[in-house]
Amino acid sequence: MGMTMTQKILAFHAGLPEVKAGDLIEAKLDVVLGNDVTTPVAIKVFEDAGFTKVFDKDKIAIVLDHYTPCKDIKSAQLCATARNFAKKHEITHFYDVGRVGIEHALLPEKGIVGPGDCIIGADSHTCTYGALGAFSTGVGSTDMAAGMASGENWFKVPEAIKVTLKGKLKKYVTGKDVILHLIGLIGVDGALYKSIEFAGEGVSELSMDDRFTISNMAIEAGGKNGIFPVDEKTMEYIKGRFTREPKIFKADDDAHYEREVVIDLDALEPTVSLPHLPSNTKTAKEVSGLEINQVVIGSCTNGRISDLRAAAEILKGRKVAKGVRCIVIPATQEIYMQSIKEGLTEIFIQAGCAVSTPTCGPCLGGHMGVMSEGERAVTTTNRNFVGRMGHVKSEVILASPYVAAASAVAGCVMTPEGLKEE
Repeated sequence: MGMTMTQKILAFHAGLPEVKAGDLIEAKLDVVLGNDVTTPVAIKVFEDAGFTKVFDKDKIAIVLDHYTPCKDIKSAQLCATARNFAKKHEITHFYDVGRVGIEHALLPEKGIVGPGDCIIGADSHTCTYGALGAFSTGVGSTDMAAGMASGENWFKVPEAIKVTLKGKLKKYVTGKDVILHLIGLIGVDGALYKSIEFAGEGVSELSMDDRFTISNMAIEAGGKNGIFPVDEKTMEYIKGRFTREPKIFKADDDAHYEREVVIDLDALEPTVSLPHLPSNTKTAKEVSGLEINQVVIGSCTNGRISDLRAAAEILKGRKVAKGVRCIVIPATQEIYMQSIKEGLTEIFIQAGCAVSTPTCGPCLGGHMGVMSEGERAVTTTNRNFVGRMGHVKSEVILASPYVAAASAVAGCVMTPEGLKEE
């Protein structure tokens, strides 16, 4: 029996000729990632276990992105713990305020991760890097500590689901709509501890930013990871960024998949996820008119330059509706600078948006957009559980940058086409 992409990557890093679903393996790691929330916990485990040295200072990334710039004393103390550790162990890839970006946008941008890598991160959306043809998955802080010390991690080889994409996305339909549609089809546990492997002619129609968004949210379907084949777009993206030799793996023709899901990109419409699960999907048109109080455009899911361009296309020459707060957060400093150079930031400010330095902030109800009781937001983030962005009686609607921007202008859930009709 052949192997899937994920199985081949895991076999390579375990030094085995082959692996199969259910096998327990010990694999070598290319990157170990943590942030300001999870790294301090990992540091305590690391030090309590008696470790005094990291396995490779060049293969650990610590990104202070969740509560930074520090919102309170507790977050400042967490960051201080991470800073001191990074300094002590001379961590190469340490990113603090002024240099920081949202981790899952920053690492690909900086060329820290690439094709064929085996990556763990103490953050659930570490699966983002599957867009580059890497095996990347979220782990707990204890696993991060073990990874920092040993450069290895135990894995149970996952079963796989094949998602075959065909056709081409229409105007105003993005990778966010693809993944929301998929989660709506299979549910939040539809890929529980499984690898979601994307294939088909439709893959070539997706931009790298679309792929990052889709892989990022594989966890919202319960996936262990989400992964795309390496193609010309992948290689073009890593050119000039990724300095290590890329390792390209392809699924065997006779690889076993638990099931196959076929998605016709031509048929997709702008899609949203209503409270309080990512799987509670409707087309944006179906719920058009639902009143909102806030819009957030940003996050590790949709804070890249293409996302900001999409939002600016809608907001240009328009104003955010009275009574609505619109917060725009470029995912990295480089993206922020590009947004300024292209005039996007000016468009946002003229429209009445607040533009923030890179931070995860509002996505997890941390800062820069926490909601009160009874408020409802349309947001380009990745999770809409109860209390995710503030009060337990607030509501989060997940959407693409196009729909989020149109909703900001309309003051309610709105499609770009619906905005033009008004």
